[in-house]
Amino acid sequence: MPKEARKPETQINNYRSIFTMSSHERAHHDDANNVTYQRCQFAYEFAKPFITGKEVLDVGCGMAYGTALMAQSAKKITGIDYDQQTVTGNSQRYASIPNLSFRQGAVPPLPFADQSFDVVTAFQFIEHIEHRKEFIKEALRVLKPGGSLLVTTPNVKKSLARNPFHVHEYTFDEMKKEVESLTPKFQLKGLNGNDRVNTYYEENGKFVRMILKWDVLKLHRILPAAILTKPYNWVTSLMRNKLKEKVSQSMDITTKDFHLQDDNLDAMWDIYLVAGKQ
Repeated sequence: MPKEARKPETQINNYRSIFTMSSHERAHHDDANNVTYQRCQFAYEFAKPFITGKEVLDVGCGMAYGTALMAQSAKKITGIDYDQQTVTGNSQRYASIPNLSFRQGAVPPLPFADQSFDVVTAFQFIEHIEHRKEFIKEALRVLKPGGSLLVTTPNVKKSLARNPFHVHEYTFDEMKKEVESLTPKFQLKGLNGNDRVNTYYEENGKFVRMILKWDVLKLHRILPAAILTKPYNWVTSLMRNKLKEKVSQSMDITTKDFHLQDDNLDAMWDIYLVAGKQ
């Protein structure tokens, strides 16, 4: 990290290197990626009342721009990522933030004692791992009594094509069944957008369907993920740059254009889970 103090947003935009497979998928804040970026940022704003003045664990922190943002509200926050190079880079970049630290670890398990944190966050993470139920169980284990687990993940019913970075995407019903087997204390909400957001995703859907017409053998569903990541990144970049030109208002979209709701969940873009211990 530069020696002079900078706000997390400035830090993020000045470090574009990519360390991990998971980080490849995370959108940087530029014109082409603005809608996806704002969609992800909404989770950190949603978390603020839960984490203010609390000890927080951020799981799957990646390049940690969100972890650094949450550090502005948390008493203390630890980011964990499976890749040591990512953890080392984060520790250097954010060294001037005194209440922020990082740790390497493949999750699950979580390398922390029982009841270590007030809040555990895992935003756009759980879809990347094999042992998802075990992760939720571990997250609840490290929570203090009365603590909260905050999870966001894509709603598979809104996914038009396979994302090779994702091991598994949930439906709301599937998430409900999995979580209620571990704790009765939880609620599910859905992330929706206003007309500007939904116009953008309508055009996004048209582009995806056009591309999929060429995949007559449905290879994107059966090829190994390692083969698909590069073409997926290329097509995604191409698509978002074209959408930036076609839907000019997309560059003006902010987190204020998103909201959570309790009904019509299968039509929502993302699943939002808030859970606690029994």
